[in-house]
Amino acid sequence: PTVTGIRDIPLVALRETVIFPEMIVPLQVGREKSVNALNAAVAEGSPIALVTQRQAEQEEISDPSELYTVGTLAKIAQVVQLQDGTVRAIVQGQGRLRVHGFASTDPYLRARIEDVPDENPGGLEVQALMRTVQAQIEQYVASGAPVPPEAAVAARNISEPGLLADMVAYSPDMTTEQRQEMLETIDTVARLKLVSNFLAHQVEILELKGRIQSEVKSEMDKTQREYILREQLKAIQRELGEDDPQQAEINELRDKVEAAGMPDEIKTRAIKEIDRMSRIPSASPEVGVIRTYVDWLIGLPWNVSTDDQLDIKEAARILDEDHYGLDKIKERILEYLAVRTLADEIRSPILAFVGPPGVGKTSLGKSIARAMGRKFVRMSLGGIHDEAEIRGHRRTYIGALPGRIVQSIKTAGTNNPVFMLDEVDKIGMDFRGDPSSALLEVLDPEQNNTFQDNYLEVPFDLSKVLFIATANLLDPIPPALRDRMEIVQLPGYTEQEKIGIGKRFLIPKQMHNHGLKDKHIEITDEAMTELVRSYTHEAGVRNLERELANVMRKVARQVAEGRKRKTVVDSKKLADFLGPQRFEYGELESEDQTGSATGLVVTEVGGDVVAIEVTRMEGREDFILTGQLGEVMRESARAGLSWTRANAPAL
Repeated sequence: PTVTGIRDIPLVALRETVIFPEMIVPLQVGREKSVNALNAAVAEGSPIALVTQRQAEQEEISDPSELYTVGTLAKIAQVVQLQDGTVRAIVQGQGRLRVHGFASTDPYLRARIEDVPDENPGGLEVQALMRTVQAQIEQYVASGAPVPPEAAVAARNISEPGLLADMVAYSPDMTTEQRQEMLETIDTVARLKLVSNFLAHQVEILELKGRIQSEVKSEMDKTQREYILREQLKAIQRELGEDDPQQAEINELRDKVEAAGMPDEIKTRAIKEIDRMSRIPSASPEVGVIRTYVDWLIGLPWNVSTDDQLDIKEAARILDEDHYGLDKIKERILEYLAVRTLADEIRSPILAFVGPPGVGKTSLGKSIARAMGRKFVRMSLGGIHDEAEIRGHRRTYIGALPGRIVQSIKTAGTNNPVFMLDEVDKIGMDFRGDPSSALLEVLDPEQNNTFQDNYLEVPFDLSKVLFIATANLLDPIPPALRDRMEIVQLPGYTEQEKIGIGKRFLIPKQMHNHGLKDKHIEITDEAMTELVRSYTHEAGVRNLERELANVMRKVARQVAEGRKRKTVVDSKKLADFLGPQRFEYGELESEDQTGSATGLVVTEVGGDVVAIEVTRMEGREDFILTGQLGEVMRESARAGLSWTRANAPAL
């Protein structure tokens, strides 16, 4: 074929592929017209025109405008017919061509083409451009370009400027549009400049990529790599419109921390824990531990306080309404409220109610909270052996939680409740720790403004809490703990006080509990006195309330069975309801008896009168004491014996 001039040869339209001169490439041809064009070129022994189509997805080419105007003239080196009807050919580019139109479109495309010869101009500018491009190719390869390392050596051995420029088209980083632009750039100098700009841009990208990878590699450990991958996953999920539940939870926790009103240093600690949670995989158990910890910080009433009821008359009315007597304690509470009206920053007292069971220590704490307008929480210390019950467990333990002090404060929802520490004299002590020592910080006004729970690991202010401890006995309380409390003794009730409490509080309460009204029952003063004297033996009124409930049940049954008349409970009726008297009252002996004396003893329910009987028998000089006597009783008996021996002659 002639080198110049217009001629017509078979044409194959290429999809997203651009062939350059001197390039040897395999082609997979499947369209019928393209297969026919290859076969016709082989039959004619002519070269074939390889031209890229503008729209890759277009199936049929019927007009020259659907192709680029510049393509490549190629020699067919080999054609292999495949079983599926397609053809695999190996072609070698020979030069550029320009398409002037179609000679025919059936059964294959036959185009009128014109050869476009490649110029190889000389001059200093071309030499400078060639050396620049060769150096850029070496730099491109050294920066980690996806091309064989031999490409840099091959570039140094090319002396033709046009061929050097076309060599860069082998780069996978070049797009189809960029390759076609290079193919259409006939001027060699312009093509070298185009290639130089492309290489400079690619080298800059590769160097930036290498710098980023180096920095990331030096700073990242395994956790950070997972974090970056998760961030990428989150970005992908956002692009897909999918929400990340862990990120939503983290954002919600941040908002709650901001709204919790906690001090700045504790807020900083909470934010730090949330940041750590965001870097941990959601499936890790540590996420649950951190979430629980942050929830505890959020849930505590850092700055939530109830306003004290400072109306002293109203507080006195409430105290009198709930409890009979106990004037000393009521006076102490009213004094505290009086000072609160004059000084806002007064520290709450640490009170300790000490008295026998049933005198109303716990109920008095509730009444004080109601009178002051505060929340009431109660914590029973009876039988506690572990110090962690008070101060909480370290977070390193599985299932760790704050101590019961912090738990109760959270339950109250305010930082100034009335906090009752019940049965403080019954705290245990063993190898697990001494809970009473843990209470020293809680009950010390100088320290409890920075109480630190082992679980929270941050200080919490307990100075606004009104602590009230209760105990039956003072002796078991350690001296250091006793020294921190203001002891208020609650003596047992006298007979008249018990009768007054029964009439004023217990009878109306039990009538209400059993559905009885004044028309159903009346308890006489005589029956009430006998109930206290002969059916109960206590310092408080718990058994008195139980016996009254027993009477109410008997009457309630009569009413339910149809009794219409009011039941008047007197001494005789009381015996019918409760049986014979259980305790003796009054003088033990009507006259003095030889060998018998009376003594006074102190018991946990108050005082009592006992009979002391002695007998003389033949034998050694020995002294035997029977019964469950305390050490004080034993010493009293020995003292009596000593006095008798000393004064025997006068007797």
